[in-house]
Amino acid sequence: MSFFKRLKDKLMGNPAEEEKLDATDNEQESDHSEPEFKESNEPAAIETVDLKVSEQDEESPEMAIVKEVDVEAEPSPEIEEAQLDLQELAVVEDEPLEEKKPSAWSITQKFKAGLEKTRNSFTSKVNDLVARYRKVDEDFFEELEDLLLQADVGFETVMELMDKLRYEVQRKNIKDTNGIQAVISEKLVEIYEQGEEDIIELTMQPDGELTVILFVGVNGVGKTTTIGKLAHRLKSQGKTVVLAAGDTFRAGAIDQLQVWGDRVGCEVIKQSEGSDPAAVMYDAIRAAKNRKADVLICDTAGRLQNKVNLMNELEKVHRVISREIPNAPHEVLLALDATTGQNALVQAQTFKEATNVTGIVLTKLDGTAKGGIVLAIRNKLHIPVKFVGLGEKMDDLQPFDAERYVYGLFADGLDKELQNNDE
Repeated sequence: MSFFKRLKDKLMGNPAEEEKLDATDNEQESDHSEPEFKESNEPAAIETVDLKVSEQDEESPEMAIVKEVDVEAEPSPEIEEAQLDLQELAVVEDEPLEEKKPSAWSITQKFKAGLEKTRNSFTSKVNDLVARYRKVDEDFFEELEDLLLQADVGFETVMELMDKLRYEVQRKNIKDTNGIQAVISEKLVEIYEQGEEDIIELTMQPDGELTVILFVGVNGVGKTTTIGKLAHRLKSQGKTVVLAAGDTFRAGAIDQLQVWGDRVGCEVIKQSEGSDPAAVMYDAIRAAKNRKADVLICDTAGRLQNKVNLMNELEKVHRVISREIPNAPHEVLLALDATTGQNALVQAQTFKEATNVTGIVLTKLDGTAKGGIVLAIRNKLHIPVKFVGLGEKMDDLQPFDAERYVYGLFADGLDKELQNNDE
């Protein structure tokens, strides 16, 4: 099957039918409209104050992570109270309890909208490059290489892509730049997938057995919010979900998780601030088993006195979970903030050394112009990106899809080429 055929079959679904459904939904929403609140990254901005790392620190992975976990100032009660107020305000945006299964086309549109900033920055430059170079030559490749590096695709990934593009151009005897975006898109998908299939699927246990998902990541990346959104997603699939408030060191973290638990209808197992996170996990596993829950999602600390203490605490939590449930946790998901670019790669390397990270959840992808970090993480660390955050709404946490991601990067050009291919 050709790349265009596969792309269209997967992405497009039935746009006409989807538009009809959207129109019906909009009419229904207008009849009982709720107060409109402007989507904002303010909660994230408050929480991400700990993540700001200087450009000099990026040169040293060790210094980057130490600054995140060591030099961080303790949040003031006023900041935490403001954050919780904003979280509680978001409760009015609750979604219907019965969620329709989204169509292929609607999911594709989420990726297209979520990658708008990267597309406006990166793809517009690619379009300008294609317009200036009528022929595919070495000068064209050198400028394209620079553009990919600016989008945080990563040096190794860019070099691999350039080799593949040069080979493909030579093999197909491509002389001009018409259709070159489709060739770039196809090769990016190949680089990401690397022959692996179904890597985005969560490892779920059979019915009747408890699945344990452990979330790790530094403070400020949107970890707690992502846990709430994932819980909502699993509940919409008919699963019973319990949350464990294992981040006992950050002021307000337990209350923040409780807000999300109340919002999505999940029980939260917690203790007082400053208590032993491993003890919280022990209690949460017992409670989840007693309630015959399907999934236990565990929050963890993102900062202790220093990096060594943080990693030791995570290892202790991991041991307690494994002792109570053999082979658990079944997933260790690392939450990374896409807006931090290469610093996200540094964090991923550090957490990979301390825990058996099975997947990445890349948050705030809609808020960055450097969405190429997805490819850098996958290609350098060989850890699959399982979910991406494409907005602030409850259902904007989406399973990662390489083809939809690449379409989101090159949507305007690919739409034209798909149309031309049909004709």
